[in-house]
Amino acid sequence: MLDLRKKIPYVFSIFLCVVLLNSFSHAQQIKYTSGKASWNTDSLGNHRVLVQFTGTGTVAKAIIPWRRRDMNPGQKRIIVQNAKTGQKITNVKTVAVNREEGIVLFEPLSGKGDYYIYYMPYINEGSSNYPKGVYKAPENTATTQWLTTTGNNMPGNCVVKEIESIDAFNSFYPMEVIATAAETKSLVDKNNSQPFLVFPEARENSIRMKYDLPQRWILRGPQNSFTDTALRGEWLAFQLGVFALQDLIDVTVSFSDLTNKQGKTIAANNIACINTDGTKYDGTVFSGNVNVSKGSVQAMWCGIDVPGSTAPGVYTGKAIVHSAASSKEIQLQIKIADGIATNAGIDKPENMTRLKWLNSTLAQENTVIAPYTALEVSDTVISLLGRKLLLSRDGFPAQVQTFFTPEMTGIGTKPNNLFTEPLHFHFYDADGKQPLKWKTSGLNFIKKEAGTVAWQSSSSSASLQMDVIGALEFDGFLSYTVKFTALEDMSFNDINFHLPLQPESAKYLMGLGLKGGNRPDTVQWKWDVAHKNQDGAWIGNINAGLQFSLRDDRYSRPLNTNFYLQKPLILPSSWGNDNKGGIDIFQKGKSILVNAYSGSRSMKKGEVLYYNFNLLITPFHTINTDFQWDARFYHKYKEIDTIRKTGASIINIHHATAINPYINYPFIEFKKMKTYIDEAHSKGLKVKIYNTIRELSNKAYEI
Repeated sequence: MLDLRKKIPYVFSIFLCVVLLNSFSHAQQIKYTSGKASWNTDSLGNHRVLVQFTGTGTVAKAIIPWRRRDMNPGQKRIIVQNAKTGQKITNVKTVAVNREEGIVLFEPLSGKGDYYIYYMPYINEGSSNYPKGVYKAPENTATTQWLTTTGNNMPGNCVVKEIESIDAFNSFYPMEVIATAAETKSLVDKNNSQPFLVFPEARENSIRMKYDLPQRWILRGPQNSFTDTALRGEWLAFQLGVFALQDLIDVTVSFSDLTNKQGKTIAANNIACINTDGTKYDGTVFSGNVNVSKGSVQAMWCGIDVPGSTAPGVYTGKAIVHSAASSKEIQLQIKIADGIATNAGIDKPENMTRLKWLNSTLAQENTVIAPYTALEVSDTVISLLGRKLLLSRDGFPAQVQTFFTPEMTGIGTKPNNLFTEPLHFHFYDADGKQPLKWKTSGLNFIKKEAGTVAWQSSSSSASLQMDVIGALEFDGFLSYTVKFTALEDMSFNDINFHLPLQPESAKYLMGLGLKGGNRPDTVQWKWDVAHKNQDGAWIGNINAGLQFSLRDDRYSRPLNTNFYLQKPLILPSSWGNDNKGGIDIFQKGKSILVNAYSGSRSMKKGEVLYYNFNLLITPFHTINTDFQWDARFYHKYKEIDTIRKTGASIINIHHATAINPYINYPFIEFKKMKTYIDEAHSKGLKVKIYNTIRELSNKAYEI
């Protein structure tokens, strides 16, 4: 007989190791899967756990290591459902619900088998167009009798099989599955001599959490290398996740050339970090400043613009993450494959290839488009389609003329003058006098292009300097930057800006809280950015008019309509002047005067105020009456033949359709869209693709 007494310690140690390994393996092998839209999210939420009850009796105990990123999970309802019958189980008790795990007791009505635990159910308190998701509060539906059979300290008798999201888009795996507090502390303790750690990530796993580490980073640990593959001509995105162990100032990333064994290179200037370097929307240089507070994560998104002529092979180099006090090198190894990327890879936006568009300089040259004509400058007169702008020596409009006929079907030779005198500022002292005597340097054109003409002028008095920069674009958009600099301490009782209009060119008014219609005899308006998106108006007639808007150097476009209060206008410190400013419109002599006033104020020597404004000279072009009579729009996505039978000639494809699924995101289903458009063209119809700029879809990969 085998004597086990001597072998018991050895056998027990093997058994213990197997148990621990199995336990660890089980903890790491929870599957995250897509539910493939198989349940009603409006009542159950987007997330559930599939558990298998393996015990006996009337109490199942599930211990779920769900590692949730949401705060206060204990304030959200738990719903348990019988997977076999779909029945909601009412006898449910939560023992512990925190971000790291949940312990849930429930009555297993069908005995051994599968049950669903929904842990983030919500209700929509908004509308379908403007949803407002609110998480359901916990509820107590268990009977007293059943509760008496439960025990908080009973062992778990359920196996966690899967954590499911309603679809892949809503999945938390892998980048939103949090590390535990103990795991994070252990990592910090091991690396407490370093100011920061770096976790490189491929473009597929976007870094999404700022104040939690992903469990994935605990399992992998900090890395000093990154490997990926790209096609020739592709823009390869990747991330360097910076975890700050102390406050970091001015975090940047620099790069070396990437070189292969044959000495071929991808130049360092083809690699950049978009957090800190790039090109702004207006074509100027973007330089961002990144600071990372202790304990937080910052994703530094980088891109390698692989030239199409790059020889295939493996290229190596390095990225260096810098802070004000330290730096860390990351070795880069990029395999350039044989193939050529189509359209630089942007046909696959899931690869973040469209991030390159952030640095686009397309359309910066302001090319003239039909029916507009090139701008022409003669002395101080700028001519554009159907209009002329006459400039004063101080840079402001002396006159604006339009030549459109009253029917708006043609351009005549007789001018329609908008103003009775040039646009101008008034500075009043306490006695109502204008003490400033201006000396003007004259007009200097700084740009003369077909699409844009720009100029500048400086004027000065003993106490104030005025610098004016104006620019006119081919369609009639006129922008002014007006900078006033105090040359000494001074006070003003009021500062006014006058637009003195011809009465026949001021028949109608729209804006400043008024709907379009006949201009009232008197308008009195005050700034109220806290409640109203108003900073100007349009005033004019059918064939001659002007839209004006008043701004300063801090202007940032507000959100519109339903969302305005989330990001309202910033009150211009000049025009608004702590709500002292406003606009009056009334008849004064032979003029309809638009008087923008800003009220009393003082300026210290060296202080600067910007009284910027924009003007739109209307109308823009003649009306194409043939098009207006002939065009018939159809505002719905349907079969081409069905639309054709209605007599429509133009199909307007809105978002949330099969070929344009997401609001305001550059077209994902371009192949389906191209097929649809080709069919429409073959049958004599045109197609317009609806795309605006106010909102951006949450299905945009880049956000």
